[in-house]
Amino acid sequence: MPDGQQFEDRPDAGRKLAAVLAGERIGQPVVLAVPRGGVPVAAEIAAVLGAEMDLLFVRKIGAPSNPEVAIGAIAGSGEPQVVLNEELVGLSGATVAYVDAEAARQRTEIDRQRRRYRGDRVEIPLEGRNVIVVDDGVATGATLAAALKALRLQEVASITLAVPVGPPETLRLLARSADRIVCLRQPAGFRAVSCHYRDFPQVSDQEVIDLMARAVAGPS
Repeated sequence: MPDGQQFEDRPDAGRKLAAVLAGERIGQPVVLAVPRGGVPVAAEIAAVLGAEMDLLFVRKIGAPSNPEVAIGAIAGSGEPQVVLNEELVGLSGATVAYVDAEAARQRTEIDRQRRRYRGDRVEIPLEGRNVIVVDDGVATGATLAAALKALRLQEVASITLAVPVGPPETLRLLARSADRIVCLRQPAGFRAVSCHYRDFPQVSDQEVIDLMARAVAGPS
């Protein structure tokens, strides 16, 4: 995809990713969307591939002095797992008590999202499955890298990361935690994910709920 070309919106990016993923011949995949922005992208992929779709919940554990710096994350489709970057934990001065408290706070938010988005639906078992993790783009990738490592703890068969856009250096980092990466645009002068979309509104909770209900119901 030419560097100067933008995606129309998230569904457009999803359809373009789906066209590439269809050629990968991934056996019986489960599409895991990172809420909220990844859900409209993933819904298109799941529809084209005829795949099951679920959510991959992930919340950053920020450094004590700078919450924007991820020293780890709590993530998972089922029971969330805490994954830490031990080097950054040490450099940040984060204590065990701080990490435990922050992980508990983020787990509460994941529980809220799970109740809100999934309702009474049970998560799809992932052990032995080929999973496709989808977001609407990636910037630093620190939180997503932790999420991919958390997925490994669920003993999945393979992990494919599918994103419309991301900087090359971040994708090299994420390649350590994924079996394959499908990324349509890898601009060297990356600024922000939103720059690569003509229409990039916030995704509402209700939109996530509606798309998940449609995915569960299957094609009409």
